[in-house]
Order: sequence, then C-alpha cells, then structure tokens
Amino acid sequence: MNIALRRCLMLAMILLVAAAVGCAKKEVAPAATDPLDDELPLTESERQAALSISNGVIYFEYDRFDLSTQAKQILSEKAEIIRQMPQLRVTIEGHCDERGTEEYNLALGERRARAAYEFLLNLGVPASQMEVLSLGKLHPAVMGSGEAVWSKNRRDEFKAYKPK
Repeated sequence: MNIALRRCLMLAMILLVAAAVGCAKKEVAPAATDPLDDELPLTESERQAALSISNGVIYFEYDRFDLSTQAKQILSEKAEIIRQMPQLRVTIEGHCDERGTEEYNLALGERRARAAYEFLLNLGVPASQMEVLSLGKLHPAVMGSGEAVWSKNRRDEFKAYKPK
C-alpha cells in the first residue's frame, strides 16, 4: 500500500474512534424539583400575611452578619405575623455583595440568614416554620459596583409559603 493511502486510512480510523468516544451519551441528572411545586394556594388572610412577611428586607454592613437595631425591629414585626400563621413556612435567604469568593459569600450568607433565624427563634417562632438558605452573591438585588449598589445586596430576604 502506498504511504499516503496508509496515512489517510490511519487518520480516518483515529477520527472514527474519536467520534465514537467523544459522542458517547452522557448521563443527565434528573431535573431538580421546583420548591414552588410543593406549595398550596393561600387564602386571602394567608396571602396578606405572606406579603407582610416577604416585605421588609434587612441589610448588613460589609463582611458582617450582626443585626442592626432596624433589622431587629423588622424581625420583631415578622415574628408576630409568623406566630399567628402556623400553617405558613418562611425561607430566610442570606445574600452578599459581589466582593469575595463564591465559597466565602455562601458561608457569609448562611451566617446572615442564621442570625435572623436565631433572632426569630428567640421571639417564639417555631423552628419548624423556618428554613435558612444562603445564596451568597448569586442573586444580587442591584447590578453594578460601588458601595451604593453593594449595600443593597448585603441582605436577608424572606419568602413565605404554605407547604403541601
């Protein structure tokens, strides 16, 4: 066989093997379930309570997770509503600004959400009505850079719902 033909056949074999291996089907993980799929519809009074709980974001200083006087006041108002609506659950989401690593901000977001959780717990809100979720810097409230933007992203948000 001539050398050029051998090279072409060899190249064709290599490409064929690479295509077979490279195109192997990859296992796809099952889609995550949407937590909203586990919610029941709200009555009007529950809807009003859920809105009141969800309104009133609390903010944090840079690289801090201690609660300000204003944050404690907001949480005290939320606690009263949550205690009156034992059928509702509340997710406390801890958020951070864009500075810092993803890992660091997830940990800081957890500490921020946990600070609100502990404060609400001390005000008599049952642990069974609350959960903590850190979103770190993944979901900024405001896009951009600079202290005016960052100060709006260092926050806890509250999501109230009625589970199935």
